Amino acid sequence: MRGHVRKRGSSWCVVVDVGRDPETGKRRQSWKSGFRTRRDAERGLTELLGRLEGGSFVEPTRQTVGDFLCEWLEAIEVRGLRPNTLSTYRMLVEKHLIPRVGSVPLQRLSASHLNAAYVDMLVSGRRNVKKASGLSPRTVRYAHSIIRKALADAVKWDRLVRNVADAADPPRKSATVKAPKAWSAAELRAFLEHVQTDRLAAAWRLAASTGLRRGEVLGLAWGAVNVEGGRIAVRQTLTVADYTARLAPPKTERSRREVALDSETVAALREHRKRQLEERLAGGELWQNEADLVFTDAIGRPIHPQSFSEAFERHVAVAGLRRIPLHGLRHTHATLALQAGVHPKVVSDRLGHYSAAFTLDTYSDSIPALQEGAAATVAALVSGSGDTG
Repeated sequence: MRGHVRKRGSSWCVVVDVGRDPETGKRRQSWKSGFRTRRDAERGLTELLGRLEGGSFVEPTRQTVGDFLCEWLEAIEVRGLRPNTLSTYRMLVEKHLIPRVGSVPLQRLSASHLNAAYVDMLVSGRRNVKKASGLSPRTVRYAHSIIRKALADAVKWDRLVRNVADAADPPRKSATVKAPKAWSAAELRAFLEHVQTDRLAAAWRLAASTGLRRGEVLGLAWGAVNVEGGRIAVRQTLTVADYTARLAPPKTERSRREVALDSETVAALREHRKRQLEERLAGGELWQNEADLVFTDAIGRPIHPQSFSEAFERHVAVAGLRRIPLHGLRHTHATLALQAGVHPKVVSDRLGHYSAAFTLDTYSDSIPALQEGAAATVAALVSGSGDTG
């Protein structure tokens, strides 16, 4: 590996032999210009030769961040990512990262570029016809994690010497975490009474009585329902990628679980099964439920998750109830179970959380009765009134 310095016009440049092209066998040279003096150029030559010796040399490229991110998105499609994860990556890259840092040369990207992009996303990341508003800190942190992964691959592919995202400052998690939105038992009862004549009454009850996620409810197949035993098995979920719904395995191993059902939910599923069989007979050749899903539209097609959420919002509005998102039914189930004294490990298993500690961290602030109960129990032990001998 050899190199030399050369004067070009009023400045100096460094020329380094970086080996031969593996396909053509021709010598390859790397140029670095812009040195003011010969001594500066000689120092630059020493540094480049040291990088070559140490295996950290990266050939200069004019590729922009935007071009690289597009190349990276194509490359990761074969990595086995879940379709909805890949869709989210693509959305954040194309709508938020490329418009802000896409024109920056890849090898000139700095942590300052990324920090400025994060601030702009927090201020005006979400735009509509009437006004612009910011993305949530959580979404911006997710965008940071995406470009951090992309730049890590750039380092691995010898496009960059280091990952500048490691030095960037994405927004931190809020010090005050909001408690999940959930209903009281009375509010949940009012909702279930309101939807009891709805075509998807069993779906609403199932979500409320088990804490299943939206995709787990809509992806449930009859083969995973044990009506006699009062249990269901979560083995697949209905996900969304580019607004297209498709069945996929659960995201984690802990999400694959069996959940016990109460008698009223079992009765609702039995009634729903009868109605679905009637719809199948009425649909005839139009019936399309090849996956044998429990919840479908009138001709057997999967219910799009977004449509399910919108239907929930309409029911809540008509019933005059306090607004919570559909995911709030899951939070409601967890909160009511913990308030009723159900062991956190059991609640965690029903929800498919990765640990009971996560369940308690998520819901402890929304159930102050647990704190009060703990205080009373310890006080009783200290005073002796709680001593059982």
